[in-house]
Amino acid sequence: MKQLVFPLILCFTVFFVSCSNDSPAILKDEPEPKEEIYPLSDSTNTGDWILIEELSDEFEGTELDNSKWQIQGVNGVYKSNFIGRPPSQFSINNAIVEDGKLKILTKWEPDYNFNPKYHPKTGEEFKNITTAAVYSTHRFKYGYMEIKCKSANTEITSAFWTTGDNSEMDMFEMFGGHKTNEAWRKRLKFNMISWDPENPYYLPSGNGPAHTRNIQVDFYTANDFHVYGFEWTADSVKIYIDGKLHPDGVILKSELTNNGANLNRWVTDDFYWIWVDSETFPWLGVPDSKEEVGPNGIAAYEI
Repeated sequence: MKQLVFPLILCFTVFFVSCSNDSPAILKDEPEPKEEIYPLSDSTNTGDWILIEELSDEFEGTELDNSKWQIQGVNGVYKSNFIGRPPSQFSINNAIVEDGKLKILTKWEPDYNFNPKYHPKTGEEFKNITTAAVYSTHRFKYGYMEIKCKSANTEITSAFWTTGDNSEMDMFEMFGGHKTNEAWRKRLKFNMISWDPENPYYLPSGNGPAHTRNIQVDFYTANDFHVYGFEWTADSVKIYIDGKLHPDGVILKSELTNNGANLNRWVTDDFYWIWVDSETFPWLGVPDSKEEVGPNGIAAYEI
């Protein structure tokens, strides 16, 4: 069977906590600092950052480090029962380490054994397209996340995001291969999402997300590698592009909640697992042939 792939490529991901932060936390003993590695946005380490080894990787070698990362679906285990967004479905064969990068492959595979064939909640059919998801084995609360990546250049998402017990934070969803919308090809979609049914901004109710914004950049995200940084505290999230604070990249708790009057808008005080994946977003377009998938369906990451 012929298959064509388009990759999402990660080169490295690094995670830091700051000694000067009053409340950084991680669900493990704090690792020894690796002083030579600092955020691109703070190369002289004025923030007293300490590298979290358990959540940092340069993807050397040929296999994923299973002490740090898991591929969604291995041994039939699907975290959060997430098997993919129809029509695409996650395949354990589509996440590879190669050339110092984590690559998330999207493949045109109409003969793939989609299991289940239909989404158990929506009834939508899984067909034709396989992707992949990778998530961290450890989680943390507050710190600085930095990732170097190039998005896939086809109608598929390239995403760097988190899940906790009651919420989700999408540092970015990219759609680097949008056919007609140039803005999407130069966009990071940032979201704060509540999964708490008691929250009025609970996403499945139709009132969410709690917050969303478009971070527009001056380049096509699928053309080359760039470094994306996210400083996450109890009071703010700041978004950096290639080491520079983005003009729309300051998200303040005080502003979103009207100085505390509507705390339901701030949902990111959670311990988070880190994810990278690719999904189909049908409302933005879906590849409908192997030619459309082609060689551009690889999203690549360095963590």
